[in-house]
Amino acid sequence: MPDQVWGDKQAAQHEQEHILKILLLGKNGQVGWELQRSLAPLGQVLALDRHSTEFCGDLSQPERLAQTVRDWRPDVIVNAAAHTAVDKAESEPELARCLNTTAPAALAQAAAEIGAWLVHYSTDYVFNGHGDQPWREGDATGPLSVYGQSKLEGEQAIIASGCKHLVFRTSWVYAARGGNFAKTMLRLAAERERLTVINDQHGAPTGADLIADVTAHAIRSAGQKTGLGGIYHLVAAGETTWHGYASHVIAQARQIQPEPGLKVSEIAPVPTTAFPTPAQRPLNSRLNTHKLQEAFGLVLPPWQQGVNRMLAEIL
Repeated sequence: MPDQVWGDKQAAQHEQEHILKILLLGKNGQVGWELQRSLAPLGQVLALDRHSTEFCGDLSQPERLAQTVRDWRPDVIVNAAAHTAVDKAESEPELARCLNTTAPAALAQAAAEIGAWLVHYSTDYVFNGHGDQPWREGDATGPLSVYGQSKLEGEQAIIASGCKHLVFRTSWVYAARGGNFAKTMLRLAAERERLTVINDQHGAPTGADLIADVTAHAIRSAGQKTGLGGIYHLVAAGETTWHGYASHVIAQARQIQPEPGLKVSEIAPVPTTAFPTPAQRPLNSRLNTHKLQEAFGLVLPPWQQGVNRMLAEIL
């Protein structure tokens, strides 16, 4: 009996030694917040943001970031931090490149040194937005903006490092927490009788919770099966325009709360040119997710499902 107890203790100790260590950066962003939930069952998560003190989680300090990786020695690094202010990036290209290119490059180099996986998020903005077909992972890139270029260079740096990596390109990300397009539309719909919304940009609204859940599944799968590293497109199924998205949000809000609260009676479609911005937006943000679904055995839900769930949460 004592031998059995000792054997159990050894097994428990062995198990303890092999708990997956996950370093999460950008813990308070839309995706980072959901990742704190989805990654928790996988192992020990050290979640940082740029204000963290004991370890550096600040992408504007790439060398200190890499030192955090070397000191804590995670099995997996999940980088959910980035410069995402698309228009501001046009006027602060150095900062955008530091956060979106130099920092991921430093993380990738440190990951390669210690044999860790790096999970990173990118964007449809790496493409030129032409055509009407969903972009595949291997299609030619052609960013239209500083943001898109900095994100593409980040991807390239990760690949060049030789580290084990999962890069998820996504688009039109929203979450119940914080500001989002749906909340803006609902606020305006309560104030105005007529809204004008862009109808020539196409994509799929994608929930931060979906991105986080797929990420956790992919990390687990990649740890059990070889050959799963690489770039993947990750968006909800289906497609719409910003006009279609706004129309759906307002119709769904009226179903959830039938009593009068929204003034809006017309949602007018307008072209992108009606709202000039410093950074050029891609008209085609559709992403083909076949590779992701095949590799990880997933079915991605229609975009309406996630939006409806988010609306039920916030209304």
